[in-house]
Amino acid sequence: MKNSIILVILSAVVLQKVQAFDVDEHGYILYCPCMGRFGNQADHFLGAFGFAHGLNRTLVLPPWVEYRKGEAKSIQVPFDAYFQVEPLLEYHKVITMETFMENIAPSVWPTEERTSFCYMERMGLDGKTDGGCNAKSGNPFGPFWDTFDVDFVKSEFFGPKLNYDVYHHDMASKWNERYPAEEWPVIAFTGAPASFPIQLENRELHKYLKWSTTVSDAARDFIKNSLPKGAFMGIHLRNGIDWVRACDHIKDSPNLFSSPQCLGYRNEKGLLTLDMCLPSKDVIIRQIKRQIKNHKESHKSNEIKSVFVASDGNHMIHDLNEALKRMDVVAVRLPENNPHLDLAILGMSNHFIGNCVSSYSAFVKRERDAKGFPSSFWAFPAEKHLPKTTKASSAAAHEEL
Repeated sequence: MKNSIILVILSAVVLQKVQAFDVDEHGYILYCPCMGRFGNQADHFLGAFGFAHGLNRTLVLPPWVEYRKGEAKSIQVPFDAYFQVEPLLEYHKVITMETFMENIAPSVWPTEERTSFCYMERMGLDGKTDGGCNAKSGNPFGPFWDTFDVDFVKSEFFGPKLNYDVYHHDMASKWNERYPAEEWPVIAFTGAPASFPIQLENRELHKYLKWSTTVSDAARDFIKNSLPKGAFMGIHLRNGIDWVRACDHIKDSPNLFSSPQCLGYRNEKGLLTLDMCLPSKDVIIRQIKRQIKNHKESHKSNEIKSVFVASDGNHMIHDLNEALKRMDVVAVRLPENNPHLDLAILGMSNHFIGNCVSSYSAFVKRERDAKGFPSSFWAFPAEKHLPKTTKASSAAAHEEL
């Protein structure tokens, strides 16, 4: 009798919580942002956002997965720690994962009905398979779902007839026909329901992704208090050891990582070069000087006075300050590593130069495109080779940059 009363009370509490939130009769999309670091996760988020819109299901906003030094497992940072939720609602229905799991999941996604979705059978970290998605095998998969006490009781393969491209072949209707919301109120993907790099049709969705007040205020404070008065250029130098190794593969990977953002998805705008992936010091300094000169000619009342540098490795602050000394321009970086604050500051710069191949640079480029701000890439378009000159005239030409 006592157990029955407790069960009734618990059911009433769950019902009360659900009633406080409108349950989407069209269902929900969940996924683990389990590929790569922030730049890759952002690409995938916009793809998942477009996918959920296509299916007309509410997108459950996952936390950002971070890997911190000294931590054996990934750290899950709530989505709204970095970005506002409200602007996303202008395009489509969303809810944070914390709110969904606490208030809606108990009724629409009970523990005994939690199914993981994947394209095909997925091998576990130990090289074995359980015949299913192995949705929690490895890091960050396990830690991500464990954050919300999620265990899966079965797997569902949706391949090969279905894919994530809801812009072609009536794919959204095919998803809804195979998995109607009445029978499948929640579709929880092992990974993101999106492609990498970002699908062309999803790039414009970045305009709904707005930094949180905490991040945007910190960026404005840094610009106001730590940069000289005047315009500033933002640059991204991707040159950590892992990146150097990645750039060794450009000959075999003409569409490496985010390179379609400048070369096109079929390389219709050119071929990838080493300088685009890993620009030399000479290329970097020459391009910065050229852009400072171009900005001065078009914005005489607001000259560039500083260069803000974001990097995963060598910020080149000393080299840049030596090279820019005669132009009365200083190079500056954050005192401590803070990749999200770096991104917000880069997005506010008067001009941005990024890495064509990097998804981190791609984030900045999309944000600036949405705002109508100018951007360019290292070594793209390729520099035109000038005719040979005498040493004296060559030196003079260099000084003009």
